[in-house]
Amino acid sequence: MIYIVLFLISFTLTYLIKNYAIKKSLVAEVNDRSSHTTPTPHGGGIAIAITWFIGISYLYYINDINSSLYLALLAGAMISIVSYLDDLYELSAKVRLATQILVAFIGLYFLGGLEKIDLVVFSIENQIVTNIFAILMIVWFINLYNFLDGIDGYAGSEAIFLGLAGYLLFSQSYFLVLVAAVFGFLIWNWHKAKIFMGDVGSTLLGYNIAVFTIYYANIESANLWVWITMFGLFWFDATLTLYRRYKNKEKLSQAHKKHAYQRLTQSGWTHSRVVVFSILGNALLLCIVYLISNVLIAFCVSLMLLYAIVKFVDNKKAF
Repeated sequence: MIYIVLFLISFTLTYLIKNYAIKKSLVAEVNDRSSHTTPTPHGGGIAIAITWFIGISYLYYINDINSSLYLALLAGAMISIVSYLDDLYELSAKVRLATQILVAFIGLYFLGGLEKIDLVVFSIENQIVTNIFAILMIVWFINLYNFLDGIDGYAGSEAIFLGLAGYLLFSQSYFLVLVAAVFGFLIWNWHKAKIFMGDVGSTLLGYNIAVFTIYYANIESANLWVWITMFGLFWFDATLTLYRRYKNKEKLSQAHKKHAYQRLTQSGWTHSRVVVFSILGNALLLCIVYLISNVLIAFCVSLMLLYAIVKFVDNKKAF
C-alpha cells in the first residue's frame, strides 16, 4: 500500500510542478546540446526527491532500513537542493563540485567508508586508497547520471531498472520506494515529455546508486562489481565518451552530443525506441549478474556486451 501512496505523491507532485513551471516560464530552452525540439518545463526531479525522502523516512520510522544507510541517503538532500538552485541560477562548477565532494564525505562517514576493493585475485584494504576511490566514484556517478539525462524516459527508466534489480537481488523495501518515486515522474516524462527531471533529480539518483554500491560492497565485497555491472550502460557510455573526446583533443568542458543515446537519436531513432533498446541492454546485464556467479567473469562479459552496444551505435552514427 505504501508504494501506491508514494507513486501517487510523485505523480501528483510532478503534475503540480509541471503546471507551476509553465506558469513561471521555468522551461528548458532548446540549444545545440538539446535532444528535444520544443521548450519544456524542468524541475520534475523535485517530485522524485520529495517522494524518495518521504519513503525512506517512513521506512526508518518503522525500522525497515539500516540507520547508517538511511543517514547516508539522507545526505543526498544537499545535492538535490544545490542542483535545483543550479537549475534556476546556473551555479559555478566550483560550487557544484565542492558540494558533491562534501556530500561524498558525509555519505562515506555514515557508511563507515569503503572497507576494501575486491579485485578477485587480490584485495585493496588500505583505507586511504579505498576511500579516495569511493569519493571519486560518488562524484563521478553523480555527474555521469546528469550527463546521461538527455532524452525522454532515459534517466527515469534506468533508475527503475536499478530499483527492480536491487529488489530482485537484495529484497529490500527501499528499492521499491525508489521505483515508486521515479515511476510517478516517468508517466509525465515518457516520450513526448511533458516535463524534464533536471539536475535536481539526476544528481540525486546518481548519488543514490553510488551509496548503494558502497553499502553493499561493505556487506559483501563482490557486490561492488555487481552494482558496477548493473550500472554499466550509464558509466560505460559516459566514461568511454569522455576518453574518446580527450583522445580527440576536444575541450572537455564544452557541451556535446556524442553519448551513445544521443547519437542513436541523431541517427533517426525516436526517444522511445532508444529507451526500449536501453531496457533490453539492462535486462541482459541483469541476466549476466544473476546467472554468472563469478563476479570477475560476469564483469568481463558485461564489458564485451557494452562494447558491442557501442560499436552498434558507432555503425548507426559515427563518433
